[in-house]
Amino acid sequence: MAKIEIYTWSRCPFCIRAKALLDSKGASYTEYCIDGDEAARDVMADRTQGRRSLPQIFIDDRHIGGCDDAHALDATGELDTILKAA
Repeated sequence: MAKIEIYTWSRCPFCIRAKALLDSKGASYTEYCIDGDEAARDVMADRTQGRRSLPQIFIDDRHIGGCDDAHALDATGELDTILKAA
């Protein structure tokens, strides 16, 4: 089973959409809700080579990107491949 991590803000519509996509895949994930926590955002930015926008998704420590990136991977079927391979 893939280790999925997602950094979010609780009221972010893109975060909600990304989690809904993962939920639709039946994926279990660890959510790091970092509302206003700049230290946690710095940790996330270190993992993403500087990206500070939310959400940010990792599958088995591979940086997938944000909401649009995840949906683009899903549109090509690659997200399912990544989830199954992990």
